[in-house]
Amino acid sequence: MLFSRQKSEMVAPESALPGRAEPAFGVPERHYVLDTPLQPPYPDGLETAYFGLGCFWGAERKFWEVPGVFTTAVGYQGGYTPHPSYEEVCSARTGHAEVVKVVFGPAKVSYRDLLKVFWESHDPTQGMRQGNDVGTQYRSAIYVTSDAQKQAAIETRDAFQPVLSSGGYGAITTEIADAGEFFYAEDYHQQYLAKNPNGYCGIGGTGMSCPVGVGKTAQ
Repeated sequence: MLFSRQKSEMVAPESALPGRAEPAFGVPERHYVLDTPLQPPYPDGLETAYFGLGCFWGAERKFWEVPGVFTTAVGYQGGYTPHPSYEEVCSARTGHAEVVKVVFGPAKVSYRDLLKVFWESHDPTQGMRQGNDVGTQYRSAIYVTSDAQKQAAIETRDAFQPVLSSGGYGAITTEIADAGEFFYAEDYHQQYLAKNPNGYCGIGGTGMSCPVGVGKTAQ
């Protein structure tokens, strides 16, 4: 219990692991499923979103299946340690969440549509865990790249809260913050469930539907 409690407490910046100046591993050039580049440059007209909803293996699959998504990748974001390893993130001493990077064409799929996938694919009321996965890296998080994204994240959160409350769920604990640097995860994590069809997937929603058509912003 003490170990679980420690993993569920955010590390202070001064206590975080130091990390490294350069990545300790390479990133695959192409997406295993979509055959698109994992790293920029990307074609003109695309936008990027970042979502944390528990273990990133199942979360990434949710997004690469969405029509209009150009590419996805998993990595670490929202913490302090530069270029962390998976083991370091799992120690709860980096402050990072497991995150999916989603590059999408807004003419084909809106940011709000992606938010609907996000809200409905996990339980955003669980704090520093997702199901049996316990730790700060499993927290629910949205890291935004613009004021419009932040507005949409807040509006859809506020629209989803009464729906969850009516179903007996508590307050949404999702972190909504500006996107800091995204550090790509190791090769074997990228598109993990496509490479390992019988692999572990702890992702699961609440069964509640999130209304996304709120507010004035279309994207």
